[in-house]
Amino acid sequence: MSLGLLTASVPRDAVDEAVEAAGRGAKRSDGKLPPRVMVYFAMALALFADDDYEEVATRLTETLSDWGCWDQAWRVPTSGGITQARQRLGYEPLQMLFEQVAVPVAEQLTRGAWLGPWRLMAIDGFEWDAPDTPANASEFGYAGSGSNRSAFPKVRVVTISECGSHAVTDAAMGPISGKGTGEQALARVLYPRLEQDWLLIADRNFYNWVDWNRAQASGADLLWRIKADLGLPIVAHHRDGSYSAVLVNPAIRAQGARSRLVEAARAGEDLDPERAQLVRVIEYEVPDREGNGDGELIALLTTITDPRQALAAELAQAYQQRWEHESGNRQLKTYLRGPGQVLRSKSPDMVRQEIYGYLLTHHAISALICQAATEADIDPDRVKFKRTVRIIRRRVTGSSAFSP
Repeated sequence: MSLGLLTASVPRDAVDEAVEAAGRGAKRSDGKLPPRVMVYFAMALALFADDDYEEVATRLTETLSDWGCWDQAWRVPTSGGITQARQRLGYEPLQMLFEQVAVPVAEQLTRGAWLGPWRLMAIDGFEWDAPDTPANASEFGYAGSGSNRSAFPKVRVVTISECGSHAVTDAAMGPISGKGTGEQALARVLYPRLEQDWLLIADRNFYNWVDWNRAQASGADLLWRIKADLGLPIVAHHRDGSYSAVLVNPAIRAQGARSRLVEAARAGEDLDPERAQLVRVIEYEVPDREGNGDGELIALLTTITDPRQALAAELAQAYQQRWEHESGNRQLKTYLRGPGQVLRSKSPDMVRQEIYGYLLTHHAISALICQAATEADIDPDRVKFKRTVRIIRRRVTGSSAFSP
């Protein structure tokens, strides 16, 4: 295994298309590194997070030379030159490249990736510390305030990932503080891009009437946790233990109007989806979750209204796959960047570029792991991400890496 295999997920043609689309495709004749090389450099920064610019550039140069893809007119720049090259590139080519290549990678035979016809996907957010510079502080802000203010500016990132492979397939990022900067706001950017064969799993932080409707308008099915005390009107109980219920637009406040919508649902009448919707609820209890002897009631809301398509127990089991998203976040922040480490970029655009470099590299590694696991007929979880990264780093150190 080497970094050359990673580029199977990020081929050179795709890089060139993204660079050109972003308006960064001008050929250089002054000996400076071209944009394509800098895109791969951004990915290499994610793989070698502890190395300085010049060390990463040396690894990349040696690799390209071995492949016969290094122009002798190019010069390996100093750290200052690399910073300028990164600034010339910007973050837009990597964003476009990520949007192009970051697709689900699980196959039909990949274990843990499907529930019947649905590809299991999850949405969640995390935060990343950025260097404490005036530009980053102004753009991203700090978490908390006063004596509880975070030590570094924080970037909020919301991602959608494939549960079976941990591959991140979409992302939105923004400030940690200020109006409209929460996970729900960033998630709204992603909902229109959901796929119709997905079952999107989300924690209770994401549910509200508007976002539920925005997400299901994509054609994807949803399995979202809700507050157990939401108190939805029951329409019918099902033999698998779930029940049908009515979601009523919270803008309809008159009790008479709400009651008429519920009665219409119980009578089997068609509902105006702008006013009310028929959904299905699955409830189950997790005993002693907090270690205090008390159980916790879990309530799940789904667009899969027919129990014959997915039983309550199957959906409850599928919801547990949401934790695979947490594992993917840990792979990004702990195994690639390093535990407790701060991003290296001192300006907002370079922070975005760096994060997209991490997302691209993580996606490529996840794709490799998923392919190997599928061929071996094992769950991708059994292939250790951290060990895979160590192997790749060792091979890059001693052999050619990037394909021409």
